[in-house]
Amino acid sequence: MNFTQKIKEAQKLNNSSLIVGLDIDIDKLPAHLKEEETEPFFTFLEEIINATKDHVCAYKPNIAFFEALGVYGLELLEETLALIPEHIPVILDVKRGDIGNTAQKYAIAAFDELKVDAVTLAPYMGSDSIVPFLEYKDKYSFVLVLTSNKSSTELEMLKTDKGTFLFQETASLVNKWNTAYGNCGAVMGATNPDHFGLVESDLSESYILVPGIGTQGGKVSDILTKDRNNKRNYLFNVSRDIIYASSGKDFAKIATEKAIYYKNEINTYL
Repeated sequence: MNFTQKIKEAQKLNNSSLIVGLDIDIDKLPAHLKEEETEPFFTFLEEIINATKDHVCAYKPNIAFFEALGVYGLELLEETLALIPEHIPVILDVKRGDIGNTAQKYAIAAFDELKVDAVTLAPYMGSDSIVPFLEYKDKYSFVLVLTSNKSSTELEMLKTDKGTFLFQETASLVNKWNTAYGNCGAVMGATNPDHFGLVESDLSESYILVPGIGTQGGKVSDILTKDRNNKRNYLFNVSRDIIYASSGKDFAKIATEKAIYYKNEINTYL
């Protein structure tokens, strides 16, 4: 089963277009886990996954939070991936972007070794840095088009000699890559809702990963407007506002409630 089939099945099974981001941070873990557990990160992730697995269409672990823990973190990442039910896709947030032979090794690491279903990629170096991932036909790649961080405007919003924004040119490349390989989507931050319409036609056949909901201030209602097409292709990631919604012993229960809240909110506009 390829990524597209898997995500559609997960969306149907859980009636959800919600992705939960797994960004582990020792400073945000509930205090009782740090005091009582020998493996607080693993316990936390296990409970979060069990609490939300019936309400998501995918999980998105951010590799940086695991890599920051060294060798233990990479082992923890593998253990975390094993906790995620087989039918739920995993999008590994790696934002790789390097020359062809290096990109190929990154693709091997993600798809052959960690066996995730999709990755995020940075397109700054062009096709050479993207194609080695797209050659994995059953996998999927989400290319950064317009991100939700404040400084994204420094490059992504630059005007080209065509009078377009640079992010529009990136969306055009995503369209080209998806036409050729059938497994290329985009990352579009929810904090830039007014710009979605500028790239909707280029991204009409792609899945669009939308971060920035919740803590960063993005709103589902600003993205899934009445005139938006292919709404099922929009996948909304929420991380901190679900997994760290409570710092108490009820953190898993509250995570369930928040996941249900966001799932239902998204469904309201579909």
